[in-house]
Amino acid sequence: MTKLLLSVHVLAAILAIGPIAVAASMFPRYTRTPDAEGEGPQTARVLHRICRAYTVLGIAVPVFGVATGARLGVLADAWLLASIVLTAAAAALLVLVILPAQQRLLGGPERAGAARLAMSTGVFNLLWAVVVVLMIVRPGSTTGA
Repeated sequence: MTKLLLSVHVLAAILAIGPIAVAASMFPRYTRTPDAEGEGPQTARVLHRICRAYTVLGIAVPVFGVATGARLGVLADAWLLASIVLTAAAAALLVLVILPAQQRLLGGPERAGAARLAMSTGVFNLLWAVVVVLMIVRPGSTTGA
């Protein structure tokens, strides 16, 4: 059962968080530079929809992560607690900053807003990168990693 939970957790992270990271990173570019056919704003709307939809699917990542941690008996380990805090920070950044900023920028391009959004998205991606490293390295692990 632990292997199944871990597999679903990893797959959910790849399939839910990956598209958010890519779509959110691409979004500011399409709000700053509309192309000749006017597809920039249309592309931005699609990227925003991707971010919103995958945010809902992304809830599976911590749910299965906590279930896996409970099965492994590591819920009190420092590396997992740090990962949970960083995951919560990334989720809050996505829901409270990135998605609302995208929605605002869909109303009309503003250079400062797009730059702030790009920075926020970079921080979001960095938080996830740290979580991935913590999940692989796991301080105190007996796997030899």
